[in-house]
Amino acid sequence: MSTGAGASGDIRVLAVDDHRLLREALCELLEMYEGLTVVAQADDGPSGVRMAGLHRPDLVLLDVEMPGPGPLANLRGVRQAAPEAQVIILTMHDNRHLIDSLLAAGAVGYLHKEADREVLVSAIRSAMAGGTTMFLPRKPSGSGPERGPAPADTLTLREQELMELVAEGLSNRQIGSRLGITEGTVKRHLRNIFDKLGASSRLDAVNRAHPPRRY
Repeated sequence: MSTGAGASGDIRVLAVDDHRLLREALCELLEMYEGLTVVAQADDGPSGVRMAGLHRPDLVLLDVEMPGPGPLANLRGVRQAAPEAQVIILTMHDNRHLIDSLLAAGAVGYLHKEADREVLVSAIRSAMAGGTTMFLPRKPSGSGPERGPAPADTLTLREQELMELVAEGLSNRQIGSRLGITEGTVKRHLRNIFDKLGASSRLDAVNRAHPPRRY
């Protein structure tokens, strides 16, 4: 039975994507981070389900468009084969109906493939801490010149410290405990950070703030 991490303490990852070069590059990237271990790869939905049952990973990175019965069926198959695994969806699409369907079916994250490496790793750690995360590319408003978000160096020292903990995947309660502040204060800080950076979510804020790496 999975306990949230392998015997070594590493998060054991299964990568399922039919684009071989992208999948192998992704796995090489993950192996560079302390605490992450890729235990298997698969190139379609059915083989992903088989690998999930065989290796019982802690987390599955699951592509949407692959040969097989479709994203919902692939997700359900993986969750049935490895019930304790957390599943993060990777995609090039931002169809809200599909996102809602996959999250309702048990996915704990939905990341567009434009997300950078820090966002991906933070999403993995957040998923293992019980969080649900989503990252989609921001679309231009199309009405006049777009006003860019403030640079990350406008964050206060406290806000920068808080963002480092967000990047580690800690929940609001855990962040409050670490910093000695209430959960409500954490939420107020996050709202201020979102406003300053023009961020729409925790993962979007991490991507924009680029906090110091702690991996």
